[in-house]
Amino acid sequence: MFLRKFGLGAGLLAMGLAPWSLALAVPQPWQTGFQPAASPVMENIEDFHRFLLYITVAICVLVLALLAWIVIRYNQRRNPVPGMVTHNTVLEVIWTIVPVIILVVIAIPSFKLLYFEADIPPPDLTIKAIGKQWFWTYQYSTNGNFQFDSLGLSDANASKKGEPRLLGVDNVVVVPVNKVVRIVTTGADVIHSWAVPAFGVKMDAIPGHLNETWFKAEREGTYYGQCSELCGARHAFMPIEVKVVSQDAFNAWIQTAKKKFAANGGSRVAELAK
Repeated sequence: MFLRKFGLGAGLLAMGLAPWSLALAVPQPWQTGFQPAASPVMENIEDFHRFLLYITVAICVLVLALLAWIVIRYNQRRNPVPGMVTHNTVLEVIWTIVPVIILVVIAIPSFKLLYFEADIPPPDLTIKAIGKQWFWTYQYSTNGNFQFDSLGLSDANASKKGEPRLLGVDNVVVVPVNKVVRIVTTGADVIHSWAVPAFGVKMDAIPGHLNETWFKAEREGTYYGQCSELCGARHAFMPIEVKVVSQDAFNAWIQTAKKKFAANGGSRVAELAK
């Protein structure tokens, strides 16, 4: 949160561009920015994004000003006889050193953010997400040792259940609020990618390989994501739905889930939702 210390995000909040509404946990019509951050990782990603935006705007303004000055100062009418200068040592040193300084300024917070994402704190809960064509299977190893399949809802079922189109699922991932959740990803057939924008999480699920990432949801609510790797014909139909609840509600769900998914062996023959 290197920018929040200096209050650089206050302007956006003051303009009402980042309301903390659970209704914005899904993409909105005409949305141009990120979904509201719901985890420390995503908050840092937003801060870094704004930091880069300021640098990019400053560079564009500077280049535009230099172009305008050159066009006005050195046009043919004002300089009918062109100059013969071919080198300027000071200028060449400046345009070599300044970009290096800019890259260093960008690299330092970038490396800090990458380390923050990769350094997983001691987890309170571990969930294994297995990408399959074309649905997800989740294994809860920390609480109850059970698993279940999670299939995307059809348009009719999504509308009936009040779920957003192409984002709602039949069996949701449930996690407790303010707890560190470790996600272990792998693939059963081809490469998939487990991604939830509000958490700042995107991790490839590769067959025969285990990757891991983490998030800590700071607010209760329902958050959506999708497979973010082009995995086949129904790539657009394997969404992710995560419900963040209180610890008591999570404990109650665990007891229910263990009975529910134990009844069918923890999984079922996956059929694409009709």
